[in-house]
Amino acid sequence: MHTESTAPVGERSRRYLAGGIASINRLTDPNLIFTRARGSHMWDAAGKRYIDYHAGFGPHILGHNHPDVTHAVMETLRHENSLYGSGTTELEGELAERIAQCAPFIESVALLNTGSEATYQAIRLARAATGRDHIVVMQGGYNGWHNDVACNLMTPLSELGPRAAGRAYPFHAISAGIPVAHQQLVHPVNFNDLDSIRATAQRVPLAAVLLEPILQNIGIVKPQPGYLQGLRKLADEFGFVLIFDEVKTGFRHALGGYASVVNVWPDLAVYGKAIANGYPMAAIAGKRALLDLFADPDPSRRVLLAGTYNAHPVPTVAATATIDILRDERQGVYAKLETLGARLQSALEDLGRRFSLPVVVGRQGSALCPYFMDHMPFDWHDLAENHDFAWDAKLRRELIAQGVYTFPIPVKQWSVSAAHSESDIEETIAALERAFAAAARL
Repeated sequence: MHTESTAPVGERSRRYLAGGIASINRLTDPNLIFTRARGSHMWDAAGKRYIDYHAGFGPHILGHNHPDVTHAVMETLRHENSLYGSGTTELEGELAERIAQCAPFIESVALLNTGSEATYQAIRLARAATGRDHIVVMQGGYNGWHNDVACNLMTPLSELGPRAAGRAYPFHAISAGIPVAHQQLVHPVNFNDLDSIRATAQRVPLAAVLLEPILQNIGIVKPQPGYLQGLRKLADEFGFVLIFDEVKTGFRHALGGYASVVNVWPDLAVYGKAIANGYPMAAIAGKRALLDLFADPDPSRRVLLAGTYNAHPVPTVAATATIDILRDERQGVYAKLETLGARLQSALEDLGRRFSLPVVVGRQGSALCPYFMDHMPFDWHDLAENHDFAWDAKLRRELIAQGVYTFPIPVKQWSVSAAHSESDIEETIAALERAFAAAARL
């Protein structure tokens, strides 16, 4: 029986949703209820407008509800495209071709729904291809919610111990329910530490190294010169599969992801978020020999690729439309994002000098994060030891009060979209000045 609820949104959520929220990452302070979004702006239930630099954890590279993407979605529904659940479709072939054209290492593509699904399947491919079980992940990285990778994001240093080059750290689960036996197959190491990869590959049969090529879940922590190139050499030497998790970096920084910026080619890359401008779409791309395991005629070698909603027509056409806009040189999306990102970086650094605060800004194109320390962090230990988390949290709260929305958790990425205007940036800089002043008084 259908009943019309008159309870407020927050009350209904607390009553009926597990934990009162659809994703635990959305449980923030302030915990706002947003009702609509367009371009670079969002509105809450009270009607207050915010300039959005959260972008739903990064997907909205073109801005909320981009008209061309929305038009593509409406057209595919108007033509009565549906979820058929049998055979293939023209739409999924078109999207796979678009992705394959984005980087020379992409020989084949698999389409999924979320980044976590993509990293899960990429690890399974690596284990099947190598016949090995162990994997390496990065301390300070986030690669999804499943057992292999739900660990070692912002681990307290009291539990990690001091930095030691060439070592793996204890598995620190960020979820209950991960079997201890499973944890023993996963080896977290520090970013930018090649010695730790070599030592681990010499110690255990290593199937894969999985990493974000820029750590974008603790802001913007970049690889040191030669690090990614060194990983490629180690993968070739030891025979493990090199997987770039480009769920956040992919398509935000370049077609084909950050791999295309540095010209270092992984064996597999996983994409999500910005690939479809906010629609649920993910992909695994890379070597055909690996991806062909999804359809290997030998059942003992075949990796199960299943998903009722894989390549659903709505996110599929949204992704195709998004990629077409990004690669259209006349629109100049990446050039605009670089310009706007640089403006915000300069403003943040200037405010640090004016308020006598140590401020450095990690930035790659449209993704940035201010760090309140005197140098750019190079791994989680460095960031945890030197960044002023309390000041970061105060600034974010004050910005939200000023109508500028950045995710209210320290060291989380700010994302500029192509929908941001010069006036948005000017308004944001003025709000930053007020927020710095207010935070300094607290």
